[in-house]
Amino acid sequence: MATFDYIIKGMKRVKTKGRVYICHTYYHVYIAAVKELVFRHSGDDVSDIVLSTMSNDFENLKQRLINSGLFGNVYMFDEKEDVTSAEVMRYHADRGNIVLNLLQRIKYTRLYGQLQEDYVPTDFSEYKDVYVFCDSDPIGYYLNYKKIHYHAVEDGLNSGLLDDQARNANRGAWPLKKFMAGLGLIFIESGYSKYCLDYEVNDIAANHSLPPNVVEIPRKELNDKLNDADHEVLVQIFLENPKRVVTQLLGEPEQDKKANVMILTEPLCELDVRRQMFGDIIKEYERDYRVIIKPHPRDLLDYAKEFPDVVVIKDRFPMEVLGDVKGFEVEKIVSVITQMDNTYFAKEIVYLGLDFLDKYEDPSIHRKTQLLDS
Repeated sequence: MATFDYIIKGMKRVKTKGRVYICHTYYHVYIAAVKELVFRHSGDDVSDIVLSTMSNDFENLKQRLINSGLFGNVYMFDEKEDVTSAEVMRYHADRGNIVLNLLQRIKYTRLYGQLQEDYVPTDFSEYKDVYVFCDSDPIGYYLNYKKIHYHAVEDGLNSGLLDDQARNANRGAWPLKKFMAGLGLIFIESGYSKYCLDYEVNDIAANHSLPPNVVEIPRKELNDKLNDADHEVLVQIFLENPKRVVTQLLGEPEQDKKANVMILTEPLCELDVRRQMFGDIIKEYERDYRVIIKPHPRDLLDYAKEFPDVVVIKDRFPMEVLGDVKGFEVEKIVSVITQMDNTYFAKEIVYLGLDFLDKYEDPSIHRKTQLLDS
């Protein structure tokens, strides 16, 4: 009997593959790996994962994922932004009229989806469950164009707390735009697409507004389902050189060590302002604590050069994996706006927030949602 990639019964396609995760950042891959480890406890089949290269360099993460055996296939996706196509961008200009703008947006939505056609690495229509992190990226338009149903997952932990992304990107005639997205005529991310089955968040309360199809899956509940072997899998996937990084984190055993404080940097402000801001944070803690800096993957400031007396972990990995390192803990973990509800290795979370950022940067730059509400 001939073997087919999919089976047709009557006029209905029977999906023959299980799950696939579409990721744009290390954090996305981490959450996908955690979800998959939990799924595997119930004996589910191995799933696939897709790494988009549009906005992130995953370096050799693909090979480490393959070596782990956690996923059946690891695909790379050369996702294309709209600016790469003059034809798509023709329909992205402001026509000065809401009706004309919406009419051309219908065309833009279709063309932007079509633009991805030659670069998609696997047939998403064959999967029973498609999980998409950050569906505002081109993949969302592609799934809308192909009429493929999917599960959207929040871009970052509690990312809706600071940015109501869907509404901020669709100012003016919001109810009409939601209605058109529900018909599949235009595309709106984060749960509003006709083909989005649900929008998964860590905490419903940590959002400005949400679509009716929102589902809450707390990251802590997922973490609590992991065993020691699962944590070791995560360490091996996300730390390119686990021995070196763990030595940096734990320090020398013979030292009379101070308690650790970890500062998470973020690609905020201009470089000179960022240097001053994080320099001020370091000064607050360096006398009483052993300070560890974990730069954000997109933060280009050279913290090792600027602050030679602190421990700088330069490796690119999601900071959540530090909770998988046995024996590592910090007294405090400090961030400006990064949400840290899943930093289980920290005794205390110090969240400085937008009021702190106001001291260093014009508030209109980082308070867009509040300004929209006012």
